[in-house]
Amino acid sequence: METRATDPAETAGPPPFRRYLGAAALFLASAGLLWWMVAPNNAYSDAPIAGSFMWWLLLAAAVRVLRHVPPRRIGAVVVGGTLLLGLAGLSAPPRTSNDSARYSWDGIVQKAGISPYAYVPIDETLDHLRPAWLFAPGTTGATGEPVCAPGLFGTESVAARGYPSQDPLCTAINRPYVHTIYPPTAEIYFLGVRAAVPDAVGFLSFQLAGLLVSAGVTAVLVRVLRRSGKPAYLAAVWGWSPLVQLEAVNNAHVDVLGGALILAAGLLLLDGKPLRSGAAFGAAVATKLIPVIAAPALLFRRPARFIAASVATFVLLYIPYVLGAGVGVIGFLPGYLKEEGYSGNGGVRFGLAQLVSTGPWPAILSAVVLTAVAFTVLRRTTPENAWAQQTVMIGLTLLIVSPTYPWYSLMLLPFVVLSGRWEYIAVILALDVNYLTPSLGLPADTVRLGGLLAAALAVGAGTWLRHRKELATAALSGLDTAPLQGTRDGA
Repeated sequence: METRATDPAETAGPPPFRRYLGAAALFLASAGLLWWMVAPNNAYSDAPIAGSFMWWLLLAAAVRVLRHVPPRRIGAVVVGGTLLLGLAGLSAPPRTSNDSARYSWDGIVQKAGISPYAYVPIDETLDHLRPAWLFAPGTTGATGEPVCAPGLFGTESVAARGYPSQDPLCTAINRPYVHTIYPPTAEIYFLGVRAAVPDAVGFLSFQLAGLLVSAGVTAVLVRVLRRSGKPAYLAAVWGWSPLVQLEAVNNAHVDVLGGALILAAGLLLLDGKPLRSGAAFGAAVATKLIPVIAAPALLFRRPARFIAASVATFVLLYIPYVLGAGVGVIGFLPGYLKEEGYSGNGGVRFGLAQLVSTGPWPAILSAVVLTAVAFTVLRRTTPENAWAQQTVMIGLTLLIVSPTYPWYSLMLLPFVVLSGRWEYIAVILALDVNYLTPSLGLPADTVRLGGLLAAALAVGAGTWLRHRKELATAALSGLDTAPLQGTRDGA
């Protein structure tokens, strides 16, 4: 029978009706804030970034109030809240990213029995598959360029030209001139979601799928927290967060699936199942590739079996797509890495290293530091500290590499919750700033680099304070046992 430590604050505090009143008020405020952030008619362009920062403050207050909800009901409250908040996220098309348009097109193409790697979206060979909510005829501007009417798809539209006709074309798919970049687990997910709905159903299908995956992760976090003797209400830091509701639900990013699979890999490994854990991890890497950064914190138990299962799963998932498209499965990956600054200079990629070096050195210095972090995590990870080490591995990688996209941190937040390393939320906020820099009249890169530096200071301060507390606890423990030891020595 499972036992857990009871937080006195869970049994003491306000009367029963007030325990729910405060949580309900903060929950409704968060839902209203999300609705405002994603509303298509919101003329305030910085609503997502401003709303996210306000929401994190509301979430901190909500978690504090949730301490007073009876433990037997907290699971239902947190999971139910995740689902209800998601309704606000489902109320509008994707607000800050149209990636799910590509997900939908890849799924629709696969439903027709065609490889998603075979044709680019502008190719008129697949014209008969194009739904009106993803494609529309364009017009020609004064200088001959294709033009799209505003608000055509409810989210960002891209003006292009069809191939081979060169007729003006409008689409909600970004980079419609290139092949898909997504690996096979993602493509299987895209097919599964689109196979469940008619082609005429728009963005809602992936938004709903993102909500279901997010709620599933919330339920798992509740269970794991209880099992480890930690307060289950902390799962709300995931399910009720602006990161999850904006990026996993409204924007419907597939990264939430990758994060869920990394979490599954960690849980299976702790349960002594390295082969199943490796299979889950291989599937995670075949979702978005970037989950590979979680590997060093997953090699603490039978690493040979884990690695073999991971590689085998990754290869097996790719085989059907390679048979259908050959080397075309690489898609736009090389161009994407160059475009995003991973193979050159630009933006705030490797931002912290840019503060002390220029030219090719930021990438080199970042690679050296990341190698050191990986080896340190590999050496230190044990079953007892696996969640903390995973937080360090993923969090520092995101901070050092400094990608532009906040949804990458969907694979970080579950481990922040499980480890209690709350300082790493600063990394999530820094990635928000990277992507959603507000118009404050300041140079964008200055604001972004400032956000990365602030996150680094927060992580450093949190680490130092925790180490200091551990030293103090160890010293007090030593003092407590000293008299007993002296008595034994004198016996």
